[in-house]
Amino acid sequence: MSQFESLQALGPLARISALPPRALSDYLAHYRLAPLLDRRVGLYAGFVDTERYRLWAQVWTPEQPCGTAFVVHGYFDHLGLYRHLLERLLDQGWRVVLWDLPGHGLSSGARATIDDFEDYGACLQALQRQLTGEDLAPHPWVGIGQSTGAAILATDALGRGTASPWQGLALLAPLVRPWGWPQSSWLHRLASPFIRSIPRSYQANSNDADFAAFLRESDPLQPDRLTLTWVTAMRRWMSHMLALPASDLPVLILQGEQDLTVDWAWNLEVLTGKFPQARVVRHPEARHHLVNESAFIREPLFDELDAFLAGFHGAPAAADHPTTTP
Repeated sequence: MSQFESLQALGPLARISALPPRALSDYLAHYRLAPLLDRRVGLYAGFVDTERYRLWAQVWTPEQPCGTAFVVHGYFDHLGLYRHLLERLLDQGWRVVLWDLPGHGLSSGARATIDDFEDYGACLQALQRQLTGEDLAPHPWVGIGQSTGAAILATDALGRGTASPWQGLALLAPLVRPWGWPQSSWLHRLASPFIRSIPRSYQANSNDADFAAFLRESDPLQPDRLTLTWVTAMRRWMSHMLALPASDLPVLILQGEQDLTVDWAWNLEVLTGKFPQARVVRHPEARHHLVNESAFIREPLFDELDAFLAGFHGAPAAADHPTTTP
């Protein structure tokens, strides 16, 4: 993380001038986010303090936003990797909130681990409260999550019931259980008392070879170990999520059929039971990291996302319309 350590001095989330501080300029350039500032787009960047964590966050906004899209990244990821999705959402008129999960990117916390998945939801809600208090999150609200980020959003919506603020969710390659879980679950139970972490293996989770190479060779914010504490927390979360009541919330699920990171067929069965109004779009060639797939795969999936989100432009706040079934 040393390459971007000086960003810790940036302070609380605040509007960034036309000439960002050097450390932020270097960060934006490294992750190819800088060109977006040339499109009359406003940027807020900095840290949001929650009860337990200091979260690195960015809010990107067009001149007249139609609502707010909260983007939640996946395990091992950070917001700097979400350029394609950010650009697409800005083109559609959305104010976009991105943040690094605890233990990821520039946020505080032990690397790539969490004691309880509820901490992720608590961070999301703390971020929403602060942005609401600063009038930075106009309604309607939509949530867009990749993998673990999709799991966080789905649990938040189901758990908050009729108090849910969401107008709709888009779940990309959503996690419920990982690939090979029936086999690896018992190995986790055997190993977790003795092993704290294992080296990370970089599998090809996208057809975009340049993206895969960037993760392996050029991203200083990539964790290099998988912690068994995180797997234990995921196991507990899985049982909690499966026990939650269903919701009539509008949901779009995008899923690649070459995904070897999550047990996607099993996951889709679970999620369509939890969200009976969900529309599922599968791509025969897509792998796991849908926001960074090759353009010929990513673009039609993003077209589906555009069509889904278009239905919420200018919609009233979700709290005015209960979304959870009894």
